[in-house]
Amino acid sequence: MLLNDPLFIVAAIASLAVLVILLIGIGGFARGGEFNRKHANRLMRYRLAAQFVAVILIVAFAWFRMRG
Repeated sequence: MLLNDPLFIVAAIASLAVLVILLIGIGGFARGGEFNRKHANRLMRYRLAAQFVAVILIVAFAWFRMRG
């Protein structure tokens, strides 16, 4: 079962972190103002880093599952 696989759980948490960062960034962009000017680029960099980690974890999970 997938929920017993620690790599799956870590990949799922990383994916959720990407989603949270993305939603905060979209919310700040929609609201505009000082928050968006101050934090938009930083949130984009955090999202890209988190997304990179999530993709690496998902690929590792798929690779380990194929190998048995």
